[in-house]
Amino acid sequence: MEGINHKMITVNGINMHIAEMGEGPIVLLLHGFPELWYSWRHQILFLAAHGYRVIAPDLRGYGDTTGAPLHDPTKFTTLHVVGDLVALIDAIGADKVFVVGHDWGAIIAWKLCLFRPDKVKALVNLSVHFSPRNPHLKVVESFRAMYGDDHYICRFQEPGEIEAVFANIGTKQVLKKFLTHCDPDAFYFPKDDPFGDKYKSPVTLPSWLTEEDIDYFARKFEQTGFSGGVNYYRCLDLDWELEAPWTNAKVNVPVKFVVGDLDLVYNIPHAKEYIHNGGFHKYVPLLEEVVVIEGAAHFITQEVPDEVNKHIFDFLQKF
Repeated sequence: MEGINHKMITVNGINMHIAEMGEGPIVLLLHGFPELWYSWRHQILFLAAHGYRVIAPDLRGYGDTTGAPLHDPTKFTTLHVVGDLVALIDAIGADKVFVVGHDWGAIIAWKLCLFRPDKVKALVNLSVHFSPRNPHLKVVESFRAMYGDDHYICRFQEPGEIEAVFANIGTKQVLKKFLTHCDPDAFYFPKDDPFGDKYKSPVTLPSWLTEEDIDYFARKFEQTGFSGGVNYYRCLDLDWELEAPWTNAKVNVPVKFVVGDLDLVYNIPHAKEYIHNGGFHKYVPLLEEVVVIEGAAHFITQEVPDEVNKHIFDFLQKF
C-alpha cells in the first residue's frame, strides 16, 4: 500500500477520509458493506499505474471518516451520502469524474447519477443493478414479503439490535463471515442462529483474503462500530419516501455493469430476467455492456481483481 496518500477533507458537515493515488482523469471508487476504501486496494494500484488519479473515500459512517451522528439513522439517506460525494467532487476541484461502485457503493453511485448526472463522466457499477422505485411498495416491506423476517435487511432495521449480535460474535469473525460469503441464495440472519449453525467456528480464508486484510478491516470497525454501515439499511424506507420525485426517472450516464454469477444480488428472483431482457436497459438507456463473471461471488473487487481491473480500465478508455 506504499504510495497511497491519505488525507481528510471537510465535506457536507463531515470529515471525510480519502485514499488517493496517481495523476490523470479522476476515478472515484465507492465501497459497500462491511467494507472501506481498503476494499479497492487492487483497483487503486492498477488504475494509478495506468494513468488515472484514483480517490477512494471511507463513506459516511465508515472507517476514518467522522462527523456523522451514528446514533441517528436518518442522517444516512442517499441524499446525505450523495451530498457528501458532490461536495467531495467540488472540493478536489473536479467538474466531472469517473465513478466505480460496489454493493452499497453501487447503490449510491446509481443515485449520484440519478440526482447529479452532470457530475459523472461514466459509471462502472459492480454487483448491484439499478432498481427503479416501486411507488406502491416500500423496500423493506418488499424484502420481508419475499424472504420473511430473518432476511438480513429485515434483521438490520432495529437500532442497536444487530450491533449487540455482532459484539457477541466478535468483529473479526463477523467480517470473515461476511467477506467470505459466496452463497448465491438469500442471506438469512436468524435471531437464534446468526451466520448459521457454527457461526463461532473458525473461517478458512480464501487465497484472495489474508489475515492482514481482515486485521485492517477489524481495526477500523472496532474503532467505529457497525452502526454507520447498518444505518444505510435502516434508511431504505426513508430513502423510498425522499426519492419519490425520481419515480420512473432514468440514469442518463454511460454505464458498464459487472457481476459475479454467484452474487446473491444477481440471484434475487427475477433479477436476471430484468438485467438481460430489456428492463435494465429501459431505466439505464446508456447501458453499454453487462458482464457476468463465472465462478465469482459478491466481493469481486477483492475476489477477482485482475478481471475487474481490466473491465474497469477497458470501459474508461472509451472516454
